[in-house]
Amino acid sequence: MKRIKIYLLSLVGLIYSQLLLAQFPSLPDIDQEAPMDHSVTISREMLVAAFRRASVEDIATTRMLEGGEFNINIRHLENISPENMTMLTHPDTIDLWIVQEGSGVVITGGESVNGVHQGGEEQFISVGDMVFIPAGIPHGIKEASAITWFNIRFPEHRN
Repeated sequence: MKRIKIYLLSLVGLIYSQLLLAQFPSLPDIDQEAPMDHSVTISREMLVAAFRRASVEDIATTRMLEGGEFNINIRHLENISPENMTMLTHPDTIDLWIVQEGSGVVITGGESVNGVHQGGEEQFISVGDMVFIPAGIPHGIKEASAITWFNIRFPEHRN
C-alpha cells in the first residue's frame, strides 16, 4: 500500500510539473549562438516566460544568447545573505545589470582576504536600476530575498 501511495504521489508530481512547464512558450536554446549574418529578436512573451521559469524553478542563470566574447543572461537569486553570497571578478569583461524583479544589496569592489570579502561599496538596487561593473571589479549580490536581472556581458577593449 505504501508503494502505491508513493507511486501515485510521484505520478501526480510529474503531471503537475508538466502542466506548469506547458504554461511557458518555447524559449531560445540555452547558449544559443549569436548569428553574425542576421539579427535576433527575443519577444516580450519569451522574456516573461524565461523570467517566470527562472523564479519558479530557481534557475540562477538562463543564457539567452552566446556571442563568444559577450553574452546575454537572465540572472535570478533567492535567499542571499552575507554568509552565502558569492563574489565574482571578470578580468576582461564588463557586466551591465538591469534589475527586472525584486531588490537587493549589490557590493562592488573590495577584496577577498582568506576567502572572506572585505571592503567595497554597497548599494541597494531595485526594479529599473542599472549597474555598470567594469572589468576586473569584484561584484556580487550581498543580500536579497529574491532578485532577477538582465546581465549583459561584453569585452573590455581598453585593457
